[in-house]
Amino acid sequence: MARMNMNNWRNQLMTQKSRAAMPIATHPGIEMIGKHVLDAVTDGEIHFQAVQALAKEYPSAAAVTMMDLTVEAEAFGSAVSFSAHEVPVVTGRIVSDYESVLRLTVPDMMAGRLQKYIKASRLAAEHIRTKPVFGGCIGPFSLAGRLFDMTEIMTAAYLEPETVISLLEKCTLFLHQYLGMLKGTGINGIIMAEPAAGLLDESLCDTFSSAYIKRLVETFQDDYFHIFLHNCGNTGHVTRSMISTGAQGLHFGNRMDMKAALKEVPGDILVAGNIDPVGIFKMATPREVADHTTALLDAARGYPNFIISSGCDTPPGVPVANIRAFYDAVAAFNSNQ
Repeated sequence: MARMNMNNWRNQLMTQKSRAAMPIATHPGIEMIGKHVLDAVTDGEIHFQAVQALAKEYPSAAAVTMMDLTVEAEAFGSAVSFSAHEVPVVTGRIVSDYESVLRLTVPDMMAGRLQKYIKASRLAAEHIRTKPVFGGCIGPFSLAGRLFDMTEIMTAAYLEPETVISLLEKCTLFLHQYLGMLKGTGINGIIMAEPAAGLLDESLCDTFSSAYIKRLVETFQDDYFHIFLHNCGNTGHVTRSMISTGAQGLHFGNRMDMKAALKEVPGDILVAGNIDPVGIFKMATPREVADHTTALLDAARGYPNFIISSGCDTPPGVPVANIRAFYDAVAAFNSNQ
C-alpha cells in the first residue's frame, strides 16, 4: 500500500470545518488490553497492541506510540528503574566531564530496548492504515541531560559549553541512526520530546537544542514523514526557537498559553496541545474534562492549524470516562461548526 502523503493530511486538517484531536495517550491502550506498563515498555508486540486498540476505539487524527524518555539513554548505558505500573525512570549519570564524554561510545541499533520500539512502530505502520502513525523519540538536549544529569548539564552549558556540545554531537549522531530506523518501519512521522530545552533561555535553546533538531528535521522530514517537536517546558520563551527547527508540527505542554502560541506560530505549521495530562485527564471529573476541552477549543477558534491534544503523554490510570469525555466534547464542538 502506498505511503500516506503527510502534506495532504496536514492540509486536510487545516481546511476541514471539524477540529481534529490527537492526544498523546498510550497508557489507556495498555490498560484496555489488560496489560501493565512494564509489559509494553519491554515487548514491542504488546506496545503495538495498545496503540492499535486505541486507534480502533477512538477517533484520533493519528495513532501515536509511547513517549518513553528512557529508551535512548538506556541504549547508551544508563541505568533504568522499571515498575509494573509506572513509567521507567533513568537513575544516575554516565558522563560527568569532557574526558568521559570523549570516551562515550555511540550505541548501535541493537542496544537496550531500541529494537522493541522499532518493532512496535513497524507493526503499527503495517496494521494501522486508516490514519497516520507517529512514533516517538527523545530530543538531543533532553537525551544529553539524562546522560550528564539535568542539573549538571545546565551548569555546564554556561561554564563548559564545549563539553555539552561534544555530548550533543554524539546524541545527535545516535538520533540520526535511530530516526533512520524508525522512518524505515513505514511510520508517517515522529513526535520528538525535548522538554529539557524549556529550561534554557532562547539563545541557549538555539545553541544546544534547536540547531541539532534542525539538522535532524532537514535530513528526515519530507512529504511522507513529518516531525512534531514537543516541549512541555516551554512557557512561551522558546517558541521562536522551536519554530526555527523547521518541524511541521509543534506540540506544547499545559504550562503554555495556547492562544499566545497560535498567534506566534506561522499558520502553515500544525500546533497541538495542551490539556493537562495529570490535573485534568487523570484527576478531574468527566464534566471538568469536557469543560476544559470545550474552553480550549473555543480559545483556538480562528486558527485552522490547531489540533487539540494532551499537554504530554497521559500517565497510567487515566479513567476511561475522562477519555470519552474528551472525545465527546470535541464531537459536540464540531457538531456546532
